[in-house]
Amino acid sequence: MVTMNAEAIIRSIEAEHIKTDLPVIHVGDSVEVGVRIKEGNKERVQPYKGTVIAMRNGGINKTITVRRIFQGVGVERVFLVNSPIVAHIKIERRGKVRRAKLYYLRDRVGKATRIQQRFDRPI
Repeated sequence: MVTMNAEAIIRSIEAEHIKTDLPVIHVGDSVEVGVRIKEGNKERVQPYKGTVIAMRNGGINKTITVRRIFQGVGVERVFLVNSPIVAHIKIERRGKVRRAKLYYLRDRVGKATRIQQRFDRPI
């Protein structure tokens, strides 16, 4: 009988729950995340549009931080990409950035938050 170590067992269980239909996301991209919201006994998908300012790659624990301006206030949300709450992720625009984390956008207002578009990566 072959015994598997604990890490291999955990990885095999996690592999079943990792989503395969997701696009390749990069920091700086403008995305629309479809978030499932339950209201009473009904369920709907609410779009959340913004710029990806950070990513954490950890297999099933992969997260993206999406920032948007809502009524003049910056709002950031961290999405667990493989969560059932995330219905879909659609890339609207590729961003040309030179950093892995775009936390400096928190201090900027208005046109200073714009990110140049990148055309060498397909959407």
